[in-house]
Amino acid sequence: MSAERFDALVDEALDQIPDELAALVHNVVVLVEDEPPETQPADTLGLYDGISLTERNDMYGGHLPDRIFIFRNPLLDFCRSEDELRDEVRITVVHEVAHHFGIDDDRLHALGYG
Repeated sequence: MSAERFDALVDEALDQIPDELAALVHNVVVLVEDEPPETQPADTLGLYDGISLTERNDMYGGHLPDRIFIFRNPLLDFCRSEDELRDEVRITVVHEVAHHFGIDDDRLHALGYG
């Protein structure tokens, strides 16, 4: 799959986030990288790097944008078809956006976004 097509799947997943939730996402950039950093397991599909909304206080300000990374190659390796990839990209995007809202991995797994 081309990088452009993969990026389109990420954009599609972002577009599916309800407007009322998307409006609450502040100071976040979504990036697609080929591989996770060496400090993460090689099969990491996504990563949230930032300060969640639940951790921000009146001292929050002047910070660089939080970053959501979506890792192309692990997702391509994990999925057998484009339909499966579309679903897994959506799940990964929702999972990482949920971290921005302060939802932890245990809760996400319970909700089916693990």
